[in-house]
Amino acid sequence: MNFNEISSHRVALVHDWLTGMRGGEKILEIFCELFPNATVFTLLHNRGAMSPTIERMKIKNSFIQHLPMKATKYRNYLPLMPLAIGSLDFSGYDLIISTSAAVAKGAIPKDGAKHICYCNSPMRYVWDQYEEYFGKGHAGFITRSAMALVAPYLRRWDVQTCNRVHHFIANSRNVAERISRIYHRNSDVIYPPVSTDQFTVAEKDDGYYLVVSALVPYKRVDLAIEAFNKYGEKLLVVGSGPEHEKLEKRANKNIEFLGWQSDENLVKLYAGCRALIFPGVEDFGIVPLEAMASGKPVVAYAKGGALETVVGDGDSPTGIFFHVQNVDALVDAVRSVSRMKFDPYAIRRHTGKFDRKEFKRQIIDYIMKHLPISKGK
Repeated sequence: MNFNEISSHRVALVHDWLTGMRGGEKILEIFCELFPNATVFTLLHNRGAMSPTIERMKIKNSFIQHLPMKATKYRNYLPLMPLAIGSLDFSGYDLIISTSAAVAKGAIPKDGAKHICYCNSPMRYVWDQYEEYFGKGHAGFITRSAMALVAPYLRRWDVQTCNRVHHFIANSRNVAERISRIYHRNSDVIYPPVSTDQFTVAEKDDGYYLVVSALVPYKRVDLAIEAFNKYGEKLLVVGSGPEHEKLEKRANKNIEFLGWQSDENLVKLYAGCRALIFPGVEDFGIVPLEAMASGKPVVAYAKGGALETVVGDGDSPTGIFFHVQNVDALVDAVRSVSRMKFDPYAIRRHTGKFDRKEFKRQIIDYIMKHLPISKGK
């Protein structure tokens, strides 16, 4: 069986939600390119929020699509999401490929079908990042109280439904460890793709630092804001999310919020920055690789996926790490990176192994290895 024959099977692509083009959606986009005749299943879809490649697909939604304020407040429906993913009918599909950081991996294959999950994380809201979303200072009393009741159920569901997946692909060694610890399942690591050809190496900068991030608690953009309030240099923040208003109120005049930007504008913003600021703990993190593909160094917190992408020492460093997640440590790291000399072309060469073409090759090889389709669970 060759890949063309596999792609002719009835394939379902499953994604948590379609509300914007972040790292997980860029992975889904490649699966849409590999399987252009597939059906995309998702909890909800904000039309026009996705790339043309995804928008042109046949898309099926769950009942959450019809609930009030689903466009912006969809995370409030987290307790309903297991029911929603379980309500989707995959009986006509031979192969399910889920890209999951919440509930997509709970898709139920028919007998004889195969389910491969590209896992960006076990449900991050109730495991490693529970405090960042629902801890004191991040959520109100009512939300914290409700999640204290709901979280044990969601954790049980997340563990129990891992048996709906035949094969796990982890997006990093960091996530592979989490899959092993939480699900007691093995996984193979295939790093997410970066469109390195989209970015051009810039030897100079326009004097500003850059954050590119969804404005949600675990990204720790608040830390970058506080650090640059103290440091005083110009910081541009690209992204949007529920934390936007709160972060903007805390920011001094040297910090500018740009919202989400087009791919064309983002290329220019990376090229013009002095360095990318990456203050949170990511499962993997495509943004640092986009900055490095532009020849720009990264200031990253030394934990999570950044340890697998950023080189902080040796003959050809691609950035610098800070080891304590606080304002002073980040400011010290930014001061250090501003004094260091980096080779932008060496930084760019480092990103080659994360290229989109390499991701496609590895995914095709993986699918070929684990098919033909056999009886599912």
